[in-house]
Amino acid sequence: MTEVQQIVEEITRLVEPVVRDEFLELVEVEFHPTGGRWFLRIYIDKDSGVTIRDCERVSREVERILDVEDIIDHPYTLEVSSPGLTRALKKKSDFERYKGKRCRIITFSFLDSKNEFQGEIGEVTEEGVDIKTENGAKMNIRHIPFSAIKKAHLEFEL
Repeated sequence: MTEVQQIVEEITRLVEPVVRDEFLELVEVEFHPTGGRWFLRIYIDKDSGVTIRDCERVSREVERILDVEDIIDHPYTLEVSSPGLTRALKKKSDFERYKGKRCRIITFSFLDSKNEFQGEIGEVTEEGVDIKTENGAKMNIRHIPFSAIKKAHLEFEL
């Protein structure tokens, strides 16, 4: 595990109770350099949508905790925001929550000569997710194991 992965894990452990106390969901924590500066991005969500006030409250609490814990050696910028309309799908519960919505999944390796799948989220099992795709007038269902998913996110729908 890299130093950055350890920092992300520790921040996640520290931040999750704060986010939960605000009746929010911690979607993702990112920590990486961009243009010579480090960024700590924390994505939060809730069913009714995240407000600026939600972001401000979480940001203040996270700053306080990180000042006390002092786990980041680099100067960094903290950003707390909503994951947006094309939010990442990371956990089984994410796929269950957005069943029936369109998504894009990229796999680590090729499955049936493809490593990118777009379609509607179908059934979700312990092992993976079904993606419904249209091929002309024909509907195809492809089961994708969670272990094969490199990246997944919702697609913007008009």
